[in-house]
Amino acid sequence: MIDNGDFESIIGKPPAVNEDDPRNLTRAGLVGGGTMGQGIAQMMASSGIDVILIEKDDESRVRTQAELADRMDQEISRWGMTASEKRAVLSRIDITTDLDRLEGMKLIIEAVPEILELKQDLFRHLDKLCEGETIIVSNTSTLSLSEIAAVTEHPETVIGMHFMNPVTKTKIVEIIRGLRTSEDTFNYAKGFAERINKVVVEVYEYPGYVTTRVIIPMLNEAMYVLMEGVASSDGIDTAMKLGFNLNFGPLEFADMMGLDEVMKWMETLFHELGDIKYRPCPLLRKMVRAQHLGKKTGEGFYKYDKSGRKIGPSRMI
Repeated sequence: MIDNGDFESIIGKPPAVNEDDPRNLTRAGLVGGGTMGQGIAQMMASSGIDVILIEKDDESRVRTQAELADRMDQEISRWGMTASEKRAVLSRIDITTDLDRLEGMKLIIEAVPEILELKQDLFRHLDKLCEGETIIVSNTSTLSLSEIAAVTEHPETVIGMHFMNPVTKTKIVEIIRGLRTSEDTFNYAKGFAERINKVVVEVYEYPGYVTTRVIIPMLNEAMYVLMEGVASSDGIDTAMKLGFNLNFGPLEFADMMGLDEVMKWMETLFHELGDIKYRPCPLLRKMVRAQHLGKKTGEGFYKYDKSGRKIGPSRMI
């Protein structure tokens, strides 16, 4: 019988794994299990990466687990994946409340709500935990990446990757350098994006980047058109989908993103750029105050069943 030492003497030692190559990434951290976080977790797990997903408390952990399973059940019902694929993906996602389990990770992605102080507190903690050995990614769509990185001791390892919803279906990801993001960090993020089959667009740090800055005025204007009684929500969405070959109408798309998140983006862009086209429509404010936030609450500009299928117009309109 040949022992390991004899075996290695015959065929040679296996080559060392280069952990600086994103193609070799086998596990990653993720903080935040909301709509975007769930999509990012599923996308990474589908690419063969084990994910440690951090939630703020046990209630959120249980809810995220259930929502992930339900999300994939919906895909199975549409023949988008198989039951065995679902089991494989879920087996690679470990949801916990213990942030310290991210110590030693090569890559951590943040997908918490668009609140600057919340993101800064998280990055400050992660920076101390990882001691500059980890690339920390923010999924922010409107906040200043440099301002987030400024609270860390290692801003060169901080970078932005703005994924689009639905994460598992949309091919694009914007990669944003902060003022002090290193070239090595950028190259790793780009390689990681390619590893998970995303098309990379490099953008300069500026409020809204490309996608958010361009889409927000369209969503806002569609809300004004609805508020002014020009057409129904379904009429507006049908006109835009068929007229411009879009997969989703603007109001349906806003429901998918979450109306509270859309309003935060508008308020941030309005504050940063001072342009009235980003001032949130009063109808949007009314709906957010009433907690009609779109698909995630079952009602926004449309009503939705428990599976997230559109079943009719909102009673608020």
